[in-house]
Amino acid sequence: MSGVIFSKFKALPAPHDDGMVQGALERLGEAAQDGDYGATQLQSLLESSEPVRNLVTDVFGASPYLTNLIIRNAQLCCDCLTGDPDAITATQRELLSASAGEAADQRALQAVFRRAKARNALLVALSDVAGYWTLDQVTGALTRFADDCLSAAVNWLLLEAEASGKLSGLNENEPSEGCGYVVLAMGKHGAFELNYSSDIDIIVLFDPETAPMAEGVEPSIFFVRLTKRLAALLQEPTEDGYALRVDLRLRPDPRATQVAIAIEAAATYYENMGQNWERAAMIKARAAAGDLALGEEFLSRMKPYVWRKYLDFAAIADVQSLKRQIHAVKGHGEIAVAGHNVKLGRGGIREIEFFVQTQQLIAGGRNPALRGRRTVDMLHALAEEGWIDAATADELNGCYDYLRTIEHRVQMVGDEQTHTLPKAPEDLERFARFCGSDGAVPFTMRTLGVLKTVQDHYAALFESAGDLGTETGSLSFTGGEDDPETLETLADLGFEQPAEMSAIIRGWHFGRYGATRSAVARERLTELMPSLLSALSRTGDPSGGLIAFDRFLAGLPAGVQLFSLLAANVQLLDLLATLLGTAPRLAEQLSRQAKVLDAVLDPGFFSHLPGRDEIDTALSAAAPPDTGFEEVLDLARIIGKEFMFRAGVRIVSETIRAVEAGSVYSDIADALVTRLLAACEAELEARHGRVPGGAACVLAMGKLGGREMTAASDLDLILIYDHEPDAMGSDGAKPLSPGQYYARLTQRLIAALSSPTSEGTLYEVDMRLRPSGNKGPVATHIDSFTTYHVDSAWTWEKLALTRARVVAGDGDLHRRIDTAIRDALCVDRDETATRADITKMRALMIREHGGGGIWNLKHARGGLVEVEFIVQFLEILNAADKPEVLARKTAIALDRLADLNLLGAGDFDILKAANRLYHRFTQVLRLCVAGTFEPPSAPDGLKRLLCNA
Repeated sequence: MSGVIFSKFKALPAPHDDGMVQGALERLGEAAQDGDYGATQLQSLLESSEPVRNLVTDVFGASPYLTNLIIRNAQLCCDCLTGDPDAITATQRELLSASAGEAADQRALQAVFRRAKARNALLVALSDVAGYWTLDQVTGALTRFADDCLSAAVNWLLLEAEASGKLSGLNENEPSEGCGYVVLAMGKHGAFELNYSSDIDIIVLFDPETAPMAEGVEPSIFFVRLTKRLAALLQEPTEDGYALRVDLRLRPDPRATQVAIAIEAAATYYENMGQNWERAAMIKARAAAGDLALGEEFLSRMKPYVWRKYLDFAAIADVQSLKRQIHAVKGHGEIAVAGHNVKLGRGGIREIEFFVQTQQLIAGGRNPALRGRRTVDMLHALAEEGWIDAATADELNGCYDYLRTIEHRVQMVGDEQTHTLPKAPEDLERFARFCGSDGAVPFTMRTLGVLKTVQDHYAALFESAGDLGTETGSLSFTGGEDDPETLETLADLGFEQPAEMSAIIRGWHFGRYGATRSAVARERLTELMPSLLSALSRTGDPSGGLIAFDRFLAGLPAGVQLFSLLAANVQLLDLLATLLGTAPRLAEQLSRQAKVLDAVLDPGFFSHLPGRDEIDTALSAAAPPDTGFEEVLDLARIIGKEFMFRAGVRIVSETIRAVEAGSVYSDIADALVTRLLAACEAELEARHGRVPGGAACVLAMGKLGGREMTAASDLDLILIYDHEPDAMGSDGAKPLSPGQYYARLTQRLIAALSSPTSEGTLYEVDMRLRPSGNKGPVATHIDSFTTYHVDSAWTWEKLALTRARVVAGDGDLHRRIDTAIRDALCVDRDETATRADITKMRALMIREHGGGGIWNLKHARGGLVEVEFIVQFLEILNAADKPEVLARKTAIALDRLADLNLLGAGDFDILKAANRLYHRFTQVLRLCVAGTFEPPSAPDGLKRLLCNA
C-alpha cells in the first residue's frame, strides 16, 4: 500500500449493519459493470488490501452520505487511499480556483462549488475516519474550503459587475484587492473550527468611500444585491446539492438592517449599542474574503469594543444568560447520551466555548495573550496566564477533541447540520461503532464521563448565577403606588409613559383578568415579567406591545398554562412579542385561540411549510365524512385559522417568502372550499336527493385562482354545474329543478365560507365574476359558461379568465371547464380594440377608486393592477399562436412572456421586480393592518418588516 492514510489507521469495530455494507458493495459493483473505471479500481483495492477494506466497509456500514460520495467519486477515493490526502487536497483547491474563474455564468459557478464540496467532503471524511488527520487538520480543511468558495465567488461577482459597467478599475488578477467589500467570517468559521456540515456565519461590510463604483451606481443597493447573489451561489439547492449554508444573522440588528452594511454604520453600532454577546462573537471574527485589508482595519478598530481594559466581570452574566436560555429553549437540562445534543446540551461543546470566551472577555482587555480565536489555543493560554490550572486545560482540551470528533461523525451520517446523537438503540449501536467504540455501552460510558467532566468545570464558573432576567433591573408591581426604580427600569427598556405601563401591569397582578385571577397564575406571571418586558422592549414599540398584551390577557380564560409555556420557551416569548407589536390581526386571534401557539412549538415549525396534503389530513382527522354539517363549519374554521395563523407567524418572523405565503394561503383556501363543498353537497342530497348525472365544480378567480392569496383576501368564485340533458329535477323527497338545486348549493357554500359561527368567519365571498354578474342565477351551467365566454364576454372578463382555476368538484367536469377556458382564451384578437378596452377600463377604475396614495398598492398608478393588466393583455393577445404563454400566477406568466420573446428584457426586469415588491408589501400589510396603512402612526416593528420586505 503506497498511500499514507493508513499510517495511523486503526480498524474500527465490525459494522453493526451488514445489510448496509452489502447494499453498498452491490452498488459499487453495478457502477463497475457500467464502465466506471474508478469503481473497478476501488473493487480491486477492497479485494487486495485489508486496511482499505476495513476502512471502506466501516463507512458503508454507518454513513449513507459517505457511501454515496464514495460510489460517485470512486476514482478520487482510490487516489486518497493510495496517495497523500494533503497533496490531493492542495490540488483540489487549485482546481476549484481555476474552475471558478472559468465559469461562464452563475449556474456553472454553482456547479463548480457543489462538485468541489462533494470532493472535499470525501477527502476530509476519509482522512478523519482513518485517524490520519488531527481535529485541527480536519477543521482547517473544512474552513479553507469555505474561504476558497467565498473568495472565488466574490472575485467572480466583482469581475462580472465590472464587465456590466457597475464597477471600474479592478485588478484583473486580484479583483478583491481594494474593492471596498469584505466578508468577515464569524464563529467556528472565523476560528478555523468549522464542523463537517456547518453553516458559515458571516458579516458583510462595504466602504462606499473607497469602493470603485461606476458613475451613478448606488453602493448600498449594489452591495446588498451582490451579497444576496453571493449567498445564492453557495447555498441555493441545485441538482448537485448545495455548497455551504450561509447565515447572515450575526450582523448588527439583523431584523432592521440589510445583508450588507456600510462599514461606518457597523462601527457606530458596535461602539454605541453593541451587546456583550456580540463582543463574544467578535472574538472569533476574521476577514475571510474580499478586501482583506479593509476587514483587518475594521477589526483593529473593534479592539477597544471587544477588549475592554478593566476586568469585565459583568460580561459573565450576559453570556451565562444566553447559555441558560439555550438549555431552557432546547430542553438540554440533563446530561444524557442517547438523543443528547453534544453542542448545546449540558457538558457539551458550547460550555467549553463559553468557559473560554467569558474569561477572554474578562481578562483579554489587559492581556493580549488571551485574544486568540481558537478554543484549544486559548485553553492553554488561560493555563499559562494563571486563570485556570494546567490539568483543567488538558482535561477540557481532551473533551473538546472528543466531542468535536463525534459531532463530525454525527454529521457524516447524512450531511445534516445536526449535533444530536442517535436516540434509538439500533442507531446508537451503529453510530458507536462508527466512532471507534466496541458498541453502545462502552461509548455511552465514555461519553457520559466526558460530558460530566465538562459540566463540572463549567459549573465552577457559572452555575451559581441567578435567575434569568435579573439583569433587567428593579421590577416591583406590588402595592398601590409606583416604585420609582421600576419606572426607571421601564423607561430604560424603552417604554413610553412608564407610569401608565406600570399601572397596567399592577392590574394584572391584582387579578383583574380571568387569566391572572389565581395565585399560581400571578406567581408564574411574576417569574415571566423580566423576560416579557425584555422581549417587548425589542419590538421597536414596547408600549404598543404591552397594550396589545393587555388586550391579549383580557381575552384569555386562564393563564397558568400559557405563562408556564412562555417562561420555558424564550424564543416563543420573543415571537409573541413580535406578533403583538406588529400584527394586531394575529394578536386578536391569539386572544381568542391561545392554543394556536401549540403549532409554533412543533420542532419542525420553521423548517417546513404546511402543504395541501397536511391541511387535508388535518381536516379529515377533525371532520371525517360522517360529521354533522354545523360541526363541519366550526371545525373548518378552527383548522383553517390555525393554518392561517401559522402562515402569518412565518411572515412576521421573516422565515417565508411572499410567493410561498401566497401558495400556503391558497392551499388553505383550496382545502377548505373542497371540504365545505362536500359538506354542502351531502346536506343538500339528504334533503333533496341528487340531480341525474349532476356534477358541480368551484372555479376560483382572482387571488385564489392565481395562488396569490394574502391573510385578508376574499374569494372570487363561480359554481359551474352540469347534468343529464333530460333531467327535470332531483330525486329526493323534496325535488328541485336543476337550476334551483345548484343555486341552493351555491348559496349554502357561500354561507359555509362566510357566515359567522361560534368560531368566527373564514372568508368574504364574491360571486360577481360569474357570466350573469349580480343579475342572474348564482350557479352557471357549463354550456352557458362556455357560450358566454366564446360569444359575449367583455375584455375585462377575458383578463380575469387568465387566472381561473378549478379548486374543487367533479373531475370530468373539471377537465371540460379547463378546455372551455383554454378555448375562450386562445382566439385571435384585435390588438387595437383590446388595448383600447383595457385603457378605458383602467381609467374607469381610477375614477372609481382613485390613486389612493402609494400604499394603495393595488389601485395606485403604477401599482399591482397595472402590472397584472400588462401581463394579462399580453397573454390574451398571444394565446392563439402561443397557448403556452398562459399562466395563472403573474410571476410565472412574466417568465413565460420573456422566454417567448413577447416582453423585452428591460420591461421584464421592471415588471418582475415591481410584482415581487408589491406582493412582499401586500403580504405584510394585509396581515398586520386592518384598515389603511398610515406610516406616521405605524409601529416600528411593522416599519422594520416593510423595510426588510
